[in-house]
Amino acid sequence: MNTDMHEHNKLDLYNLRSSLTEEECLVQDTVARFVDQDVLPIIGEHFAAHSVPTDLAPKMGKLGLLGANLKGYGCAGLSQTAYGLICQELERGDSTLRSLLSVQSSLVMWCIHQFGSEAHKERWLPAMVTGESLGCFGLTETQGGSDPANMKTNAKRDGDHWILNGSKMWITNGTLAEVAIVWARTVDGIRGFLVETDRPGFDSRSIKNKFSLRASDTAELFFSDISVPDENRLPGAEGLKSPLACLEQARYGVAWGAIGAAQACLSEALDYTATRILFKRPLSKNQLIQSRLADAARRITNAQVLALQMARLKEDNRLSTVQISLAKWNNVRMALDIARDCRDMLGGAGISVEHVAIRHMLNLESVVTYEGTESIHQLVVGRELTGESAF
Repeated sequence: MNTDMHEHNKLDLYNLRSSLTEEECLVQDTVARFVDQDVLPIIGEHFAAHSVPTDLAPKMGKLGLLGANLKGYGCAGLSQTAYGLICQELERGDSTLRSLLSVQSSLVMWCIHQFGSEAHKERWLPAMVTGESLGCFGLTETQGGSDPANMKTNAKRDGDHWILNGSKMWITNGTLAEVAIVWARTVDGIRGFLVETDRPGFDSRSIKNKFSLRASDTAELFFSDISVPDENRLPGAEGLKSPLACLEQARYGVAWGAIGAAQACLSEALDYTATRILFKRPLSKNQLIQSRLADAARRITNAQVLALQMARLKEDNRLSTVQISLAKWNNVRMALDIARDCRDMLGGAGISVEHVAIRHMLNLESVVTYEGTESIHQLVVGRELTGESAF
């Protein structure tokens, strides 16, 4: 594979590009062009204005990015590696785009594909793959972030319907979604329901004054005696293991996406230090700066190798929970540390939204927390090593 064509090759020191298939390279290049042409020119302004670029979802749908690693129902059926590369390139633009993709593809579409009825799949997946219809995933509650079992939202059977009451918090796409997957406690345990957002008793409110993921729609959901027919219940979903399986799909994309954010920050720092003259020479000629740039490249390379092996394991159906946790923990921490250091290398200019580092740094403060905090993933790895659960 000719790597000279790839514009980000200098950030691929181990030439991992050469191990990709022709289709995977084409997918990465297509998404990279989309980010360069449609995302980067506008995303800083949306971040500053705390506004959501809603027109990007249909564009992502037109490119076949939504549900790209699913098969049937109009989905692209791409490899897990290709899906990871999509996440990486989108987050090179902004974490909010990869978040939108993760929620739509992994938390909603994959959930319906895995646990839904045939009627659910035919109703929702073709509409969602285009990006014209968005979904959201209602699991997190105010009191139960890292402890989703402490769920208060409940559903009670009423003939051939269910009555839902409760609330959810920190829900991406919450005010934009046409349907919400809501996890609720029943007398038979936790179950999942497809709840159309125009049903009486459903309310959503955007969370304001965020200093992270500012170009993303983040909401609270409220359910007040919502009546949902039993056919809206996900028949294949039983217990907490079902939503947790969805989260594992999303974490896979998060681990890939963080690489893109780190690459964006390093690329900017390379350009800036090459042209910033201080003490009569470019910053990039300074040993301290070169050491920091080299360390960033080292850590990105480690994350790339980890992500690619994770993809290969997933494609062989051999990927475990602990492996996903390790990748999410390692790669997001890597990206956040690099974003902070690159921000510092830009000096005073680094705090301006005209540069990408501060935006990625602030976004990654959310990414390091959601889809499992570092502490949770450390405990997952610790349990694997010791055989003892410290939760």
